[in-house]
Amino acid sequence: MALLSTSLSGWGRYPVQSCELERPERFALLHPNAEHLIARGQGRSYGDASLNENGRVLLTERVNRLLEFDLEHGVLRAEAGVTLAEILEVIVPKGWFLPVTPGTKFVSLGGCVAADVHGKNHHHEGSFGDHVQSIELILANGKLLHCTPTENQQLFWATVGGMGLTGIIGEVTVKLIPIPSAYMMVKNHSADNLEGLFTLLQSPASDDRYTVAWIDSMASGEHLGRGVAMGGHHVEVEELPGNFYRSIKPERRHSIPFNFPALILNSKSISVFNSRYFKREGGRRHPFLSGYDSYFYPLDRIAHWNRLYGKRGFVQYQCVIPDATAFEGVKHLLEALSSSRRPSFLAVLKRLGPQGRGLLSFPMAGYTLALDLPIRDSGLFVLLNKLDEIVLQHGGRVYLAKDARLSSQKFREMYPLYAEWLKIKHEFDPQNRFSSSLSRRLKIGESA
Repeated sequence: MALLSTSLSGWGRYPVQSCELERPERFALLHPNAEHLIARGQGRSYGDASLNENGRVLLTERVNRLLEFDLEHGVLRAEAGVTLAEILEVIVPKGWFLPVTPGTKFVSLGGCVAADVHGKNHHHEGSFGDHVQSIELILANGKLLHCTPTENQQLFWATVGGMGLTGIIGEVTVKLIPIPSAYMMVKNHSADNLEGLFTLLQSPASDDRYTVAWIDSMASGEHLGRGVAMGGHHVEVEELPGNFYRSIKPERRHSIPFNFPALILNSKSISVFNSRYFKREGGRRHPFLSGYDSYFYPLDRIAHWNRLYGKRGFVQYQCVIPDATAFEGVKHLLEALSSSRRPSFLAVLKRLGPQGRGLLSFPMAGYTLALDLPIRDSGLFVLLNKLDEIVLQHGGRVYLAKDARLSSQKFREMYPLYAEWLKIKHEFDPQNRFSSSLSRRLKIGESA
C-alpha cells in the first residue's frame, strides 16, 4: 500500500513533523501492519502525542460509527473515531449527555480514553475513564482484546490515559448521564486576586456541578490571579421560559481564515481584552441561561482558532498541583508568567477531585492551571522549563495530551506509576510497536 507522507502537527501547530498517513475505512482494517505506529483521531492533542516522525500514523477519523445506544439506561457503544460532536447530536435530543467532556467537542471518543480527559466536573465525577464500561483494544500482535475495569483490568487502566501506547482503541462503551434539557444555568462570581479565586472554588456556595475559573493572566501585584469563577448545572424543563425547547439548534460558527501576524497577540492587546472580559463577565450578578455549547465549548464557535497564534504556533502548558501546595504553586506560576511579560491569551483554573485509576492519567486531587503561550522565540522554552521546576517543587505534573517539550527525566518524576505501567506495556507490546514522537521524546516504553 502506497502511503502519503505529509507534514503534520497537533492543535498547537508545534512541532511540525513528516509522517506517513494511513486512513482505514473500516474497523477490520485497524491493524498494526507497520513496525512502529500511533493512532490519531482528530489531532486535537496540542503537541506531539499523535505524531510519529518519519513513521506511520493511523488515522481513525473514518472509523466512526455509532454501534449501539441503550436509550433506557444511557449506555453508548461506538467506534473510537467518532467525535463528541457527532455523539452529542444524537444523545442530547434524547435527554442524555456525556459524563465528562473536555473543552472541545471536536475530539474523538478513542482520544478521550487515551488521554483520560477531564472536565469542569472532575471534582465531583472524576475523569472520562471512570465512566468507560469497556474498550475493544487491538494489540501489537493484531489480536482483539475486550477490556473492562474488571476483565483484563491491568491493561484497561494502562490504556486509560496511556496516550495510545498500549494498542489501537477500536470500540468504546461509555455510560452517559441523564439531563432534563440542553440548557445550563450559569452563575459567575468575580475575585480581585488569586486568594479570592481559590476561596470561590473551594466554597460550596459558589461551586456547582460544573465549575471553571478564568484568570486574567496579565494582572500582577495585588491583583495577581484575579478572575471569574463560572458555575453551572443542567436546567430542569420547568425552569425554562416558554419559548425555550429541550434541544438547541447549533450555533453559527465563525472561522479564522488565515494566520494572524505574530504582533497582534501582545501584552497590551491581551491586557485590554482581559480587562474588558473581567468587567463584563465579573459584572454578571444574576444567574443566566446558556446553551450547553456556549458553556462547555466556547472556542468551538471559532473554526481554526489556533491560527490566532500565527504560523509558528503555540504551546498550551497545563499542569496540576496537589491540594496541599496548590495555592502557593499556582501563585508562583502566575508570578513567573507575569514577570516574563509573555502574554497568555487564555488562562484557566479548575479544581480536580481524587486521582483516577489510570496509571498515566493526569488528574490528581488539586488544581489544574492551563496557559496558552504563543511561540515567539526560544525564550519561551526557558520560561517553560522554569514552570516545570515550580510544578515539581510543589508535587505536581504536566498533562501529556498538551505537552510538546517536557524532558524525560521530569516526566518520570511527575508520573510515579510509570514503572507499573511499563510492566504492562512490555507484556502486551514487547517490541514497542506502538510509539509516538511524544513517547520517544519522553522515553516512554524504556526502562529506567
